[in-house]
Amino acid sequence: MHIETVEDFDKALDNGPFAWPGGYPLYFICADGAALSFEAALENADLIRDAIAEKDDSCWRVVACEVNWETQDLFCEHTGKQIAPAYGEDASWGNRAVT
Repeated sequence: MHIETVEDFDKALDNGPFAWPGGYPLYFICADGAALSFEAALENADLIRDAIAEKDDSCWRVVACEVNWETQDLFCEHTGKQIAPAYGEDASWGNRAVT
């Protein structure tokens, strides 16, 4: 999902951390190419909204929300935690309950 406006970002947050259909885990991509976990985006949503509104080139301007399909070495720039892939050794989405 391409994110150009604060409304786009808010819509991505409202949809939750998993893609539907499929339940695949989502993460955010910043203008500088950095990855942010869904959790980090929630915790820093106001900074991200400000950066999007101001078209700021800082590390907080989110430009997309995507699924990490298979990349094993994708880490959140803010927390340093791995962003688990949908498929592969570290896939975590299959172990969660779907409601």
